[in-house]
Order: sequence, then C-alpha cells, then structure tokens
Amino acid sequence: MLSSTIQIETKNLNVYFDKHYVLKDVNIKIPAKQLTAIIGPSGCGKTTLLKSFNRLLEIHDEVKISGNIFVDGQDIFDSKGDEIPDIRKKMGLISQKPYPLPMSIYENVAYGLKIHRKKTKKGELDAAIQHYLQEVGLWNEVKDRLHDPASRLSVGQQQRLCLARAIAVEPEVILCDEPTSALDPIAAQQIEKLLLKLKQNYTVVLVTHTLRQAKRLADYVIFLYFGMVIEQGPAEDVFNNPKNPATIAYIKGDIS
Repeated sequence: MLSSTIQIETKNLNVYFDKHYVLKDVNIKIPAKQLTAIIGPSGCGKTTLLKSFNRLLEIHDEVKISGNIFVDGQDIFDSKGDEIPDIRKKMGLISQKPYPLPMSIYENVAYGLKIHRKKTKKGELDAAIQHYLQEVGLWNEVKDRLHDPASRLSVGQQQRLCLARAIAVEPEVILCDEPTSALDPIAAQQIEKLLLKLKQNYTVVLVTHTLRQAKRLADYVIFLYFGMVIEQGPAEDVFNNPKNPATIAYIKGDIS
C-alpha cells in the first residue's frame, strides 16, 4: 500500500544529455519510509532518475532538465545555489562501488559530522561513530582498528562504511545505485538486510538491475523503459498483476 506521506514527487520531468533525451515526462510518487525499487533494462535511465533527486546531474554542462521535483513538498529547482547543499544533505547516496574517503575508518564516519557541526566534543564524536558503525553492523569488526585506513577493509565492509558515513548526517532519504553489484553474495545479503532495517527510519530508493532483489526488498516499484515510466505501484501489484505488456515481458525475462 502506498504510504499516505509522499517524500519525493516528479511532475513532467525531462532530462536531456545534449539533444538526446534520457528521461521523458516522468511522473512518479515515492512513499516515505518504504523501500522503492527502480527497475528496468540497462540504459533505461534508472541512475539518471536517481541522481536527479539530489541535483547531482547538474554538475554536467551538457545536461538539460525541465519539469519539477518535489522533496517534502518543496520544488528543489526553486532552491537558490546556497540551498543545494541542504537538499543533498537530505539524501545519502550509495554507489555501485564503495568509495571510502582516503582516511581512517573513524574519520570516514566523522567527516560529515564535523562539516555539519553535529558533534564537536571528542566524547560525543566517539559515541556517535560507535552508534553509526553499530547501525550498519560494522562496529564489532572494526572497533580495534578504527584508525586504520578505510582502504584496508574488504569491499563489503567498505560499502557498509559508506552507508554509515551517509546516515551519520541524518538524511531523510537513502539513494542506492545498485549497491550490491560489486559485492560477493554474503556481503550483498548483509547490505540487503541493512536496507530493510533502515527503511524503518529512512526513505530508501534502490536502483537495481536484479529483478530477484527487487522482489525480495521492494514495497513500491517503478518500471522504466526507454526513459519513460511504464508502470508503478505497490510491489505486490506490479510483480503479481502487471498491467502493461512491457512490464509483463520484463518480469518474464523477455526484455533484458
């Protein structure tokens, strides 16, 4: 069932790279504190849609955007330049490949806390870092080597560290761009369990190329095809009773 609270909504969103459209007339509603999966074939615009939510697309000069994106009812394109960091602070972004900062495990989590001056005293900072590492199930694995370089962690541990770093600044939304694609099955399962846990307190938007993963995790589903929204709705409806022929073909595996 769609949450009565809508966290993100787009209206007639169009994204062009040079003169080629990537997203065309996208109208979606993403419910708060649920896990929404964006699915569709490779190259259909899933990552572009995800990165439009925090205005990261605009770092590319060739990108042109029209339409509206509302976050908590506010059109993010009405924001002034100095308000864009606040928009991005609302949204933690987890990429396909983990990118820990070139510093210690401790400093990776402390980075955002220091920038936003959330914790300034040493004792408060220590407690916060322990808390967020516990939230992602990493504390017991790293508590005796907090000042080692983050690069020494396994890829799966690095991804959980990036997740800890993202939630440390207390975002409202966690944007996940195929966060398990670079992980082994055990590490991927750990991330999936974390996302299910985190949706209790955050809105989670997951881009995935794995239909099985979407079926395991999603409360709500958006199906993109050639840059257009073909179907969206509660996961149970989309997967068990799809209405559009393209959705049916994708779920059957006839479209990849």
